[in-house]
Amino acid sequence: MKPATVACLGVLTAANVLNNRVARRWAPLTSAAATGTLLLIVRGEGLTWRELGFRRARAGAVTGGALAAGVAAVYAAGVAHPRTRALFHDERALALSRRRVLEEALVQVPFGTVLLEEVGFRGALPALLGRSLPPRTAVAASAALFGLWHVLPAMDMARANPALGRLTAGETPGEAAGPMKTARLETARLETARLVAGTVTSTAVAGLVFHGLRHRAGLLAPALLHLATNSLGYAAARVARRLDQPSPGSAKPVR
Repeated sequence: MKPATVACLGVLTAANVLNNRVARRWAPLTSAAATGTLLLIVRGEGLTWRELGFRRARAGAVTGGALAAGVAAVYAAGVAHPRTRALFHDERALALSRRRVLEEALVQVPFGTVLLEEVGFRGALPALLGRSLPPRTAVAASAALFGLWHVLPAMDMARANPALGRLTAGETPGEAAGPMKTARLETARLETARLVAGTVTSTAVAGLVFHGLRHRAGLLAPALLHLATNSLGYAAARVARRLDQPSPGSAKPVR
């Protein structure tokens, strides 16, 4: 493995730990610094802006905007249907104040998450790996690393959103933990491992899809889709909770 590749992986690993375990509120600054460092490394290796995906801004805006609208429609449908509404009950959003939700959706997600992940896993890594590996292998390796990048967030999701976590692990979203579930799984650690494995797999597949968008319309297209998927999730969680709360006049009188 080339020194530049090792350096990029080191930068991404450090940023992942800092953003998920050490200084979460500082993620926008950490990610911005990590993104700048990655760009310095790969530009120093002679990679062009075009090779990194900084191209076709107009096509990226149109494609990404259309996909973002699709995400909004899917979320709206999911929140409206009682059987899927539980998937949006995420304590990472519900436990926050309104001001903090806006901070997460408008600052933390775009600058603390999307910026680094798109430049790192759809720009720098596949371009850098493509110098020594076949193109498809480089893309697959980047997607696999993108999946592994989500190990720490998956652990948080297992605690904050049990329904979505069970779905990611291939289980029924409405299935609740109880005696039958305890009998099927030896320990809670095994359950978490399944959730993490499911998340790593699904995000690796998402990485392939995002790279396909990057190949066709530049980095802006997957970045807008990524932004909509994460940021709109905060709004969906709040709406889902409001819909599940009983209205003041819904209580039946005692006879």
